[in-house]
Amino acid sequence: MKKSLEYILSVAAVVGMIGGVCACNKKTETENKDELAVVDELQAEDEDSQKAPEPTSRLAVYSWGDYIDPAVIQEFEKETGIAVDYDMFDTNEEMFESLSGGKKYDVLCPSDYMIQKLIQHDMLSPLNYDHIPNIKNIDPNFMEMAGSFDEGNKFAVPYTWGTVGIIYNTKRIEDKKLPVPKKWADLWNPAYKDEIIMQDSIRDAYMVALKSLGYSMNSTNEEEIQKATQKLIEQKPLVRDYVVDEVRNKMIDGEAAIGVIYSGELMNIQEEVKKENYDYSLEYVFPEEGTNVWMDAWVVLKDSENKENAEKWIDFLARADIAKRNFEFITYATPNMAALELLDEKIRKNKSLFPDGETFKNCEVYRYPGEDVEAIYKKGWAAVKGDDEAEVKEDNK
Repeated sequence: MKKSLEYILSVAAVVGMIGGVCACNKKTETENKDELAVVDELQAEDEDSQKAPEPTSRLAVYSWGDYIDPAVIQEFEKETGIAVDYDMFDTNEEMFESLSGGKKYDVLCPSDYMIQKLIQHDMLSPLNYDHIPNIKNIDPNFMEMAGSFDEGNKFAVPYTWGTVGIIYNTKRIEDKKLPVPKKWADLWNPAYKDEIIMQDSIRDAYMVALKSLGYSMNSTNEEEIQKATQKLIEQKPLVRDYVVDEVRNKMIDGEAAIGVIYSGELMNIQEEVKKENYDYSLEYVFPEEGTNVWMDAWVVLKDSENKENAEKWIDFLARADIAKRNFEFITYATPNMAALELLDEKIRKNKSLFPDGETFKNCEVYRYPGEDVEAIYKKGWAAVKGDDEAEVKEDNK
């Protein structure tokens, strides 16, 4: 039976009274130890009663780094009693490879084309939307967009979206007398030597090369992919770094003139530069050739041991107030209409984060090309990064 702190104190008082009455009779060391042990035991019981109850169930989440407000995870745990185990990945490809490892996950947040791949490999569980009533908050336009890689919207609930573009340092461009970038093809200008930060991502790097050549970023044409591979190899001497999330810090620190970046990074980057009172600004460009309009969405794995918990997680994140808090933490555009209404009007009108219809001209959503074509992309990327380069060059002759 749990004891209250008041009860413990009353016991201690009684022990003290006994000590006063018997002050003339010296207690033995054993008696003193016994009395203290009683108080310690009762106090320990009371402390246990004040602790939060142990979670009754668990949820294994696998997502991108810095992609959710940690306080939101804590609130979910508090509201549901479900303990969240949150692991992070850097790329979709890394995530897919990890799924064949020993650890089991329940819910993931991959990108569009990777969701399509997971569906084709029969790795996802259809969602029960009766358990996700907050799906009503997701803009129907984005549900339609999700339908391009998840036919019938059976498996995925949109979480974030955005574009990929070019970010440039105004002062570095001016000081080095470099042209202001306007299109992907500019990233092959020799004037930018050692001033370019590229994405260390197969699909994003090939998107840049394919679009610069006038091809679809979803090309399945081997000749086009090989031409894009050769173009990326030609660009390599101009590139300062190949990174993923690190492009943010490198551009803030003024390490390069231009970089390939996700639009969702922009607001935090510009705020950081302003806060540090740097003598430059960082601006975002939608390349003239068009770009990728991407989407990340929550899905549940087919072998999930906690599917109901996973659907509770997805529904919780689709709640308007929670989606707003996550946007404010990660600053990636939200497809959640209800959350959007809660945002400041200035943010809603930020065209870099929430572009208008004209911006989407020549834009595409990633599609999964199939295993055979994916292997061509992987072989080409190995050549770009320096592995098996001679063999790929031979293939391109």
